[in-house]
Amino acid sequence: MAKHLLLRDLDIPNIREIEVYQANDGYAAWHKAVTTMKGEDVLGIVKDAGLRGRGGAGFPAGLKWSFIPKDVFPKYVVVNGDESEPGTFKDHQLIRGNPHQVIEGTALCAFAIGSNLAYIYLRGEFSEPGKALEKALDEAYAKGMLGKNLFGTNYSLDIRVHYGAGAYICGEESALLESLEGRIGQPRLKPPFPATNGLYNKPTVINNVETLANVPLIVHNGAAWYKAMGTEKSTGVKLFSVSGHVKNPGNYELELGKFSIQDLLDMAGGSSTGRPIKAVLPAGSSSPIIPAANFGAKLDYESMGTIGSVLGSCSFIFMDDSVNMVWAARKMIRFFKHESCGKCTPCREGTNWALKLYNKMLSGEGGKADIDLIADVNKQIIGKCFCPLGEFATSSMTFTLKHFKQDYIDFVEKKMGGSPEFLAELARDAHATHGGH
Repeated sequence: MAKHLLLRDLDIPNIREIEVYQANDGYAAWHKAVTTMKGEDVLGIVKDAGLRGRGGAGFPAGLKWSFIPKDVFPKYVVVNGDESEPGTFKDHQLIRGNPHQVIEGTALCAFAIGSNLAYIYLRGEFSEPGKALEKALDEAYAKGMLGKNLFGTNYSLDIRVHYGAGAYICGEESALLESLEGRIGQPRLKPPFPATNGLYNKPTVINNVETLANVPLIVHNGAAWYKAMGTEKSTGVKLFSVSGHVKNPGNYELELGKFSIQDLLDMAGGSSTGRPIKAVLPAGSSSPIIPAANFGAKLDYESMGTIGSVLGSCSFIFMDDSVNMVWAARKMIRFFKHESCGKCTPCREGTNWALKLYNKMLSGEGGKADIDLIADVNKQIIGKCFCPLGEFATSSMTFTLKHFKQDYIDFVEKKMGGSPEFLAELARDAHATHGGH
């Protein structure tokens, strides 16, 4: 077995080409499923394997598939390749370097639920990996892996690629569906859930690119093989996108629960600046920040929860002790304010007011009362938003205040705001916000 299970492009040159992919057991699981298995058999294997969604929530994939009603048609599979979380670039590599594994996983999911049409939704900026995926789809059709009456059976499947317009909110599954249907990408009210009322109001499974890339391996090798990796509740392997103040940024494929945050930092070469690492964002801007004191935590869903954080999309952004958390939190709030779809008031107005307070701090006009006011604005957002984006926006405030409140106090007492560097950043942002005018 190759060293990597998902990032096989690192071990097998040109695996993006269908002949190379097939020479390395590619589409073997697909052929076996269509010719010798039933959809419920494939679903059962994935469920038994304990595969959890790799997009962020970690919900069991097989259980999600089992919610699809058997007697309602048509049914759809939608692959979430929006990948908009800051610091996340794992799906990009999978789509570009190992696209046939993504296609095969998508096909197996469709077969498992009885769907004949799947969409792979990519963010608009993914033009390069998108072309690789489209080329791979053309190859799959030419080789008879997709299309009508596959392998001489009555089963048919088409897979299409759809590009969004580059909106973070479209990573939320119901907003993605709205975008895919041609409307503004805004989240839907739940219930009903996509499993019963998804794309075109029909039963729909929505899974992340990385999640489905695991499926061919599971079906080919069996649930027991997959469960032998990872932990009891966090089975298999996971991709970690590592960036920030590290010597070797990139994607790392690890067994869940076998390594700690510190191990991941060491694999990435440690600090690139020579300064001590102060904290890490384990799931980009949406995650509770983790101080260095907790770097001994294991990398699995349960262990991350015990230290008050999440694995999420596993975009680990390491920050050294030169990073002031007031500045970092402001960066994240600016992102969420920009990406808010505007549908609900707590998110739309809350992120706007929070950004104004942080801008006040950076401009040198903030005081201790503003620290308390930031915390108060934060409370007005938590638990009151239509979708998770607003909740994600609060993480930067909640956990920088919890773990690094001294940074806020120092920022005010040492009059760090108003420095030429911060003023220049505010000016650049104002220029960008007004379209350069």
